[in-house]
Amino acid sequence: MNQFLSMFTSAGPEAFSKMACKVAPYFSTINPLVSELRPGYASVQVPFSREITNHLGTVHAIAMCNAAELAAGTMTDVSIPAGARWIPKGMTVEYLAKAKTGVTAVANGEAVDWLTEGDKIVPVDVHDAEGKKVFTARITMNVKLS
Repeated sequence: MNQFLSMFTSAGPEAFSKMACKVAPYFSTINPLVSELRPGYASVQVPFSREITNHLGTVHAIAMCNAAELAAGTMTDVSIPAGARWIPKGMTVEYLAKAKTGVTAVANGEAVDWLTEGDKIVPVDVHDAEGKKVFTARITMNVKLS
């Protein structure tokens, strides 16, 4: 079992999320909860707080980018073969609606071929608390096999 997946399974979502923020401290700015994690899928919840809002009082675009990258990164890590490495290479985003509540970022890589190396496009959708899609991202992950 992948080390991150093993940590998630044994520590649970809250402790794992805190550990992820220690590994990559910038993620702590959104106070994330990695609520689900398995090969091909990750879900990250971000609570609404003043600290992540913009001048309109809605969730800042970069906070949603941060959540999308955390979801895509953790999902990629548990999806690639043992010994493989990855790094984000680029991100294309669309802002679809103002988020006035907490948000959930879902990375769904079930259709991605994780067994080959090269650039992989990871789709991430972000929904508000009412289920409305407010943001999408397509994150290019470069995967190198050992």
